[in-house]
Amino acid sequence: MKILVTGGAGFIGSQVAAAFCGGGHAVTVLDNLSSGKEANIPAQAEFVEADIASPQAAELVADGGFQVIDHHAAQVSVPYSVKDPLFDLHSNLTGLLNLLEAGRKASLERFIFISSGGAVYGELEGAPVDESYPARPLSPYAVSKRSGELYLDYYAAQHGLGTVMLRYANVYGPRQVPHAEAGVVAIFMDCLVKGEQPTIYRPDDLPGGMLRDYAFVGDVVRANLLALEQGSGVYNIGTGVATDTLGLWQAVQRAAGKELGHQFGPVRQGDIRYSALDCAHAKQGLGWAPQYDLDAGLAETWAWRTGQ
Repeated sequence: MKILVTGGAGFIGSQVAAAFCGGGHAVTVLDNLSSGKEANIPAQAEFVEADIASPQAAELVADGGFQVIDHHAAQVSVPYSVKDPLFDLHSNLTGLLNLLEAGRKASLERFIFISSGGAVYGELEGAPVDESYPARPLSPYAVSKRSGELYLDYYAAQHGLGTVMLRYANVYGPRQVPHAEAGVVAIFMDCLVKGEQPTIYRPDDLPGGMLRDYAFVGDVVRANLLALEQGSGVYNIGTGVATDTLGLWQAVQRAAGKELGHQFGPVRQGDIRYSALDCAHAKQGLGWAPQYDLDAGLAETWAWRTGQ
């Protein structure tokens, strides 16, 4: 199968691209290297350096003969989307439509879109939610991801495009870089390495900070592999377990075998208080379920971070 992986030099996309290559597929990586690293790109993949919103990207899709696009390229920071919603719009929607239109003209068969289960649902009631839960985006980033899903629905209905939308929980693991709340595990591990106390952002009524569903990157990669040839529509990809930020910091210290203090800070604009995903639909539709719990995933991530 001939596959284009956008954002394939990044934390998650590069590992998805490597898995596709390992499965014998012909892979091309499209990345502008704004946050990804060329060193992450698998040696077996072709590489095109360009922005997803560019004419060059549209040309690549139009002429590349791809059967599948796996779309990981995105602006991923909630705080940055609040600061600069126009940039978020350009990255996450203009770029998406550029690829979809080129793919439509080239008779693309399948589009795997990476959405955000940690953002599109908005504030939850304190229990894991499935895909039927109403989406109430509370940040420009979340709005752009939900809008992307709706565009995919349109292209599926009107143009017969096969679509799979994976709503990731908060993904962590090897190759993650410290970047806003999206890289909190990497931030915490950097703090341990440097001996610097992290800041845990929390509201007055949540002493341990925000609660999140943390999914290990290896599990997320498997979901993409399965989505190549099966499933349609939206799937939550997470664990169903909510961990508060203080609990995560404690778990990172356990994985590292180190102890360090911390400080608290106020809630930031756009932050969600609670998020956890019910993934039963992914088990039914993709044959997918998480294999890593938090401690196992953090242990593997720390070993990578320290070169063990």
